[in-house]
Amino acid sequence: MASTQKVTIEVPAELLRRARRSTGEGITATVRRGLELVAARGAYQKLRRLRGQVRLSLDVEALRQDR
Repeated sequence: MASTQKVTIEVPAELLRRARRSTGEGITATVRRGLELVAARGAYQKLRRLRGQVRLSLDVEALRQDR
């Protein structure tokens, strides 16, 4: 892992409890996972905007026969 930064945050106890139960992990791992999801959301939105705009020249039948 690259450099890290220690932060102090205030999180509603119920939200943290639900998030930890969902991940099955500790506080640090749960917060990291949440931050990764927030960061990935931007990439997902960019991909969604491209839907229908990218032309692919793939032959599905040829791909199936190539297995």
